[in-house]
Amino acid sequence: MSDLRSLHDDIAAAVPGPGTLAAFDLDGTLISGYSASVVYRDRLRRFDISVAELLRTTGAAVETRFRGADVSNLMRIGVESLAGRMEDEMQEWGQRLFRQEIARMIFSEVRGLLAAHRHAGHRVVMATSATPYQALSVAADLDIDAEDVLCTRPAVLDGMLTGKLESPPLWGPAKAEALREYAEKHGAVLGDSFAYSNGAEDVPMLKSVGHPVALNPDRKLAATARQNGWPSVNLRPPESGADPMSIARTTTAIGALMGAAAFGVSAGLLTQNRQTGANLVGSFGPDLALAICGINVRIKGKENAWSARPAVFMFNHQSSLDMLVIGSVIRRDVTGVAKKEAARDPRFIPVGALLDVAYIDRADSTKARAALRPAVEKLQSGISIAIAPEGTRSPTPRLGKFKKGGFHLAMQAGVPIVPIVIHNAGERMWRNSLVAHPGTVDVDVLAPVPTEGWNLADLDRHVDEVRTLFEDCLHAGHR
Repeated sequence: MSDLRSLHDDIAAAVPGPGTLAAFDLDGTLISGYSASVVYRDRLRRFDISVAELLRTTGAAVETRFRGADVSNLMRIGVESLAGRMEDEMQEWGQRLFRQEIARMIFSEVRGLLAAHRHAGHRVVMATSATPYQALSVAADLDIDAEDVLCTRPAVLDGMLTGKLESPPLWGPAKAEALREYAEKHGAVLGDSFAYSNGAEDVPMLKSVGHPVALNPDRKLAATARQNGWPSVNLRPPESGADPMSIARTTTAIGALMGAAAFGVSAGLLTQNRQTGANLVGSFGPDLALAICGINVRIKGKENAWSARPAVFMFNHQSSLDMLVIGSVIRRDVTGVAKKEAARDPRFIPVGALLDVAYIDRADSTKARAALRPAVEKLQSGISIAIAPEGTRSPTPRLGKFKKGGFHLAMQAGVPIVPIVIHNAGERMWRNSLVAHPGTVDVDVLAPVPTEGWNLADLDRHVDEVRTLFEDCLHAGHR
């Protein structure tokens, strides 16, 4: 069994440039588990599978799992059932399943491997037997171009699925042949290239390249890798489920945070100063809740959180933990701007009341502007603002589009922007999860960005510059 560091060393020592491919299987390799299972679970929940199809699918799955049959029959049954569906409908379905389930299945360490290959100038390819509706959203999130995705494509006529396949599924030798044709088309050298897979069915593809890697291998592939001297690496699986200890810790942490907020409200009433109560809670509440959850926050650049106040603190947003992490970084003299829905979130209500958060109805731009006016006044009075410029939680660490509200705030109040880059909170508590898992969250507080001299005509450029600071820092964390 090899380790991840030696694999990174192999990548760094390989022939640089786009003539070297890095071909990744999808299911079990880039993601933990199988996208087809997500598809079928969703169809079952929506009663979208007939009894006859279910029986045929079960039989084909048994043939594949226990008798070593390829997935051709299984794929054909699935694609036949989709005949008559519009392709744009299927694309939307795939994007929804990605956001709801598949996004959290991506191995976090895969991003580091992709970054290492890109740093060497290699061309990254996805090679999978899955359909585009399972593969393309993952590829987009991992910055793999659609033209570099080799997958099993259903036949489409006038925007509608015919129920047939364009060609045999990319399974076993067919996938190896597809990669060979791709390499020939792009002038790549397979002898210099890498291929990654978890399954023994991909031995033909692995044998076709100079650097085969058994990534999260099943038992058969692990044995083949040992026999051939191939690197064999297991990545850390994404946190999943809700074990009793994590549930207990999270529940206790929420209770402790609500208790701290109540204590802060009482202190504010006694002193007749809400900010005094908020600062008292901010000095220990987030740290207490995080400690109960077993989460350690490592902060780099902590001095930047104090060097320029008041400020608009901007952070990338993936997890409900972000609010606690941001609280642990900023600690005092801060409030926030949040979407209207957060006012009904029991995890957020005590904090929102204590900090006098401005809630924005994003469906009503008039109300949003009205809510921002007191935020500008708070900045001018010395109270900082914490805001997520993406506007909502991202399903993965990939950075979303930045909205301009926070930039308008900083510009109107004449205060700097302080970027706070949160690297891995989503691994501790996924976007739609209610349970936190123990571990470490890394945070980079970047140098303040002055806003003096900004004007509306150049605002788009300034937004892009700040977003680039986040992207560069996030990418550096994957190397």
